[in-house]
Amino acid sequence: MRRIAIRIGSSKAHWRNYRSRINISFDHSNPVERARYSDVATSMLPETKYAQSGDVSIAYQVIGDGPLDLLIVPGFISHLEQAWDDPSYTRFLQRLASFSRLIRFDKRGTGLSDRIAEIPTLEQRMDDVRVVMDAVGSQRAALFGISEGGPMSVLFAATYPERTSALILYGSIAKGSWAPDYPWGAKPNANWEKWLESFRKEWGGPVGIESWAPSIAHDERFRQWWAKYLRLAGSPSAVIRLWRMNHQIDVRPILPAIHVPTLVLHRSGDRAVEVEQGRYLAEHIPGARFVELAGNDHLWWVGDSDSIGNEIEEFLTGERHAVEPDRILVTILFTDIVASTQRAAEMGDRGWRDLLDHHNAVMQAEIDHFKGRVVKSTGDGYLATFDGPARAIHCACAASREMRRLGIEIRSAVHTGEVELIGSDVGGITVHTAARVLAQAKANEVWTSRTVKDLVAGSRFKFSERGTYTLKGVSGDWPLFTVEP
Repeated sequence: MRRIAIRIGSSKAHWRNYRSRINISFDHSNPVERARYSDVATSMLPETKYAQSGDVSIAYQVIGDGPLDLLIVPGFISHLEQAWDDPSYTRFLQRLASFSRLIRFDKRGTGLSDRIAEIPTLEQRMDDVRVVMDAVGSQRAALFGISEGGPMSVLFAATYPERTSALILYGSIAKGSWAPDYPWGAKPNANWEKWLESFRKEWGGPVGIESWAPSIAHDERFRQWWAKYLRLAGSPSAVIRLWRMNHQIDVRPILPAIHVPTLVLHRSGDRAVEVEQGRYLAEHIPGARFVELAGNDHLWWVGDSDSIGNEIEEFLTGERHAVEPDRILVTILFTDIVASTQRAAEMGDRGWRDLLDHHNAVMQAEIDHFKGRVVKSTGDGYLATFDGPARAIHCACAASREMRRLGIEIRSAVHTGEVELIGSDVGGITVHTAARVLAQAKANEVWTSRTVKDLVAGSRFKFSERGTYTLKGVSGDWPLFTVEP
């Protein structure tokens, strides 16, 4: 397949200057500012407006004022405003808006658009795209059709080629149900009906997260955000109706009628939509380019979203804007409850939940007191960052004392090094090393690396040498120490 680049007559300098205007910037070296990332993004939330599609009001937002229009056609549900509460989602929207005028909308029946009683057709949804484009004064736009939004984008591109500058499909389908020549769709049987009913029963929680975002399915912050996103985006009955409508989709006959530049993106391990469906689209759309990406997440802003952004930007502008990971020096604090599995079994679910609530309240208070930032809960422990090792050690010691008063024993590890900022999370060898140091600790102990011990030289901390260790997955030998009470 040949590469097609859509350029809008702008110089490379123009693209670079535009990016510098749209990106939200803040001091990565300041943990307080990093913690306020979501607040900054929320304060810059674009205005939600409405376009009239017949007697239905369609909510939309516009981000940026770049030299080309890029319109996102979302998957089965969406919520324009709740999306901004997830840092990873915000970051990806900013990336797209760094080289485009980004147009987003909630499809009829979902999010902030009017709720409807009947099942919407692809034609009605296509009309919704057209009225949103008219409302923002867009004569021609590239369509980014995501998952179930892909078939409608296909129909729009074939019907209105004069208004479609390019078509991008991600994790998408050509047909919703099984057929002998399309074996990847769902079969209409009793199991499928039970699966639909499970959505009705489980709606309100993080439904489907193991399939749609397996890489972060155990991240408690994301689970809570995802559950709220789903609740706000659609009701259980509306979701069932949408899935039934999706099951009837079949745009295979019109794929050969697409004559706009097309890019098909799909992750090889996508658990929600098999990669073969992306290959099918690319094989049957004339001149389409297929890019198979690594990963098993279906949600486009989760996992290695930079790869998706790179491909879209290069396809539309002819340039690939390399996104360098943000790296900063921090001190990592890991904690966990000793013998948590055994205690949970002894106490029962209710008692263990109450104990965890007390534990979480104490940890949050101590981390806040010593000016740290909670990165995430690990279920029975915490990962936090500090701008200096002394504060992290003080926090670990204070938390251990307070926990003992509650009858809880924790262990802690402190290590300083460079980490990669991944939205609100952190990653890299420093985090991995801190976790391995924690594995050596016992009840009520605070273990540190030599790096930490050396950085607090001259302080009142006293350390005991515990020997040199080989840490699993970390190269070299590591002298480790414990902080004396």
